[in-house]
Amino acid sequence: MTALTRALRAASLAALVLCGAAQAQAPAPATTSAAPPPLSAFFGNSPFGDAKLSPTARYLAVRASAPGQRDFLMVIDLDTKAGKIIASYSDADVNGFYWINDTRLVFDTHEKGVGPGDQRFAPGLYAVDHDGGRFVELASRTGRSANEGSRTARKLLPVQSRIAGNMPWEGSDYTYVASAVGNMKGEMSHVDLLRVNTVTGQYSTVPRPGNTFGWLLDHKGEPRLAITHKDLTRTIQYLDPATGEWRALASSPIFQETADTIEPLGFGPTGNLFVVARGKTGLKALHTLDVATGKRDPQPLLSAPGYDFDGGLVVNSDKVLGVLFRTDAMSNEWFDPSMKQVQQDVDKLLPTTVNLVSVPGHATSPLAVVTAYSDVVAPIFFLYDTRTKALNKIGEARPGLQPAQMGRQQFFRYKARDGMDIPALLTLPPGAQRSGLPLVVMVHGGPYVRGASWGWSPVSQFLASRGYAVLEPEFRGSQGFGSQHERAGYKQWGLAMQNDIADGARWAIDKGIVDPKRICIAGGSYGGYATLMGLVNDPDLYKCGINIVGVTDIGLLFDNGWSLSDDVSRDTKEHSMPEKIGDPVKDAAQFKATSPIQQAARITQPLILAYGGVDRRVPINHGTAFRNAVMRTNKNVEWIEYPEEGHGWSLEKNRLDFWGRVETFLDKHIGSGAAR
Repeated sequence: MTALTRALRAASLAALVLCGAAQAQAPAPATTSAAPPPLSAFFGNSPFGDAKLSPTARYLAVRASAPGQRDFLMVIDLDTKAGKIIASYSDADVNGFYWINDTRLVFDTHEKGVGPGDQRFAPGLYAVDHDGGRFVELASRTGRSANEGSRTARKLLPVQSRIAGNMPWEGSDYTYVASAVGNMKGEMSHVDLLRVNTVTGQYSTVPRPGNTFGWLLDHKGEPRLAITHKDLTRTIQYLDPATGEWRALASSPIFQETADTIEPLGFGPTGNLFVVARGKTGLKALHTLDVATGKRDPQPLLSAPGYDFDGGLVVNSDKVLGVLFRTDAMSNEWFDPSMKQVQQDVDKLLPTTVNLVSVPGHATSPLAVVTAYSDVVAPIFFLYDTRTKALNKIGEARPGLQPAQMGRQQFFRYKARDGMDIPALLTLPPGAQRSGLPLVVMVHGGPYVRGASWGWSPVSQFLASRGYAVLEPEFRGSQGFGSQHERAGYKQWGLAMQNDIADGARWAIDKGIVDPKRICIAGGSYGGYATLMGLVNDPDLYKCGINIVGVTDIGLLFDNGWSLSDDVSRDTKEHSMPEKIGDPVKDAAQFKATSPIQQAARITQPLILAYGGVDRRVPINHGTAFRNAVMRTNKNVEWIEYPEEGHGWSLEKNRLDFWGRVETFLDKHIGSGAAR
């Protein structure tokens, strides 16, 4: 790869960061424009990716780009106010980056202009100093050796190597990477942990205590936990620093959650282990666990009524300061009094946004990075000085968008027909109208995952800017709201899960929010499946559908023998999917009744079918077979295929093309065009 010179751009960006308004204000309201923002404002590549402070906060690393250019990595010296691009390529984009110590970083790459089907290279892994010096290629993008063909050739890390975790305040040039090892069937057999010298590139393999699939480093950045699999049992192994021996802390079934199931989260400076476990209420909470006894404190350290704990620790060199976790939205919860004060000070400066505070490694560092967002504000990054309380803007994920152009969003719960509470997000278009609106019911994929959180989203805000209300239900089966809510969705594809979605649309009708004659259902993956089954089950409710990479034949999820690129493991198909989706033999009749391919003739509404040509999760055969079946009786079907795409749209040009088509489709069937 050839580095490009961008010194002028580095200098200008550094000036923007360091010489911005001394007291940055909250995003200001603006008058709603006559025309909504363009598609590119929502679905174009973001010009700003991330910002991270070095452990002492001497340096600030930023990933950014310019129009038509690759993403680069720049470091700003916060003492001298000088900025320099330290990694920039003509054939790759800088992706993730991490501080190894106060002067050295590692990063990997990707190709944002190349779809999954055309990817030529792996992400690679590289190390470089803050000033661009001592650049070292650690992991190959192609499988070759460093300096291949020369007498100084050395062995690089395996192609699929990723940073395993790092505590950069120790000042070491070493780090650890995790490397997945596959078997002859293309499945992952185990994960190695490698200790890497980022200056020489030399590495060694950490001995495994068994068939290891996960690792966790302690507060000093050394291996302390390993998760091993044997038969169908998952065991958390602890490397005792006193003896240097591994011993089992806890065991539980891999594919079933029991009272003994814990999720290790991280270590504190004293060696205490923080874990997530489900309590008697059915909700997950944050606990501490005594590594000497393997017993967890029965009293949760942190829990959130109505939500599973979902988050991570915020730590520095001295202590666990708090957590970053999700309820209806992402937010910080601080244990440390000084950080509570910092949060209060930041919130006073930015009163209209949720403000996530990220701290550097050293406890004495006076600076922090703040990520501010809301339902109408895409993430904005600030540098905050705790001494002067100055807040300087670093960059914006979506510059140019004004809050008044966006739709307000609320999190709420409605009743399903059997009385179950269904969490949901409702986004209303900007403006005064709050009744008789056209509605898009947007169904999340998974389905056994958490959907969206409160906050700015390109899809919901794009649709709201075009005048549509957007409903995003967390139907039964969705994670994040307790075991009862999740397990109620087992074996309910096309049944109670589908009813929950329809009940949300009817709730919006009953409240007078939406026009019952202008409702469209849409979604990706499982959401695409639910789109098709919604058109089958509730033809009088939904006037059109948008299926994005949706499942059309449930049986094909279990039997992808014709596809060598299936990305679901054999064990998952045998031991997890039968419990959650159904048994392909015992539940064959249900599969037939609830597979869209078997019900294609019943779908007469206008329909978009969109698929990626190299999708490994839902291969395009799902789409082509259903297209051929539905078009025998429904001529109002728009087929969209992106040959180079996988399970979703990674390329900017395809996102712009697709959502432009959606805009036209919705306008014709439930928008202003439908009334003409």
